[in-house]
Amino acid sequence: MTNPIADPGHGHSPAAWTAVVVMLLGFAVGTIAFCFALPTLVWVSVGVVVVGLLLGWILAKAGYGVNGPKYTPKGH
Repeated sequence: MTNPIADPGHGHSPAAWTAVVVMLLGFAVGTIAFCFALPTLVWVSVGVVVVGLLLGWILAKAGYGVNGPKYTPKGH
C-alpha cells in the first residue's frame, strides 16, 4: 500500500470523473455551438462547465474525493 500523503491518487474518484464528464460535455456542445454561430448556446455551455467544476468540488467535500471516507480505491 502506498502512502496516501505522498500519493494524491491521480483523481480516480467519483467526484473527479463526474466533474470531468460534465465539463467535457460542456466543452463539446460549446465547440459545436461556436462552429454554428449560436452564441446563446455557447454561453449555456460555459455555464455547464462551471456547474461541472462546482459539482466535482461538492462531491469531493461530500466524501467522494480521492481521500474521502466514501471512496474506496480499486486495485489495478
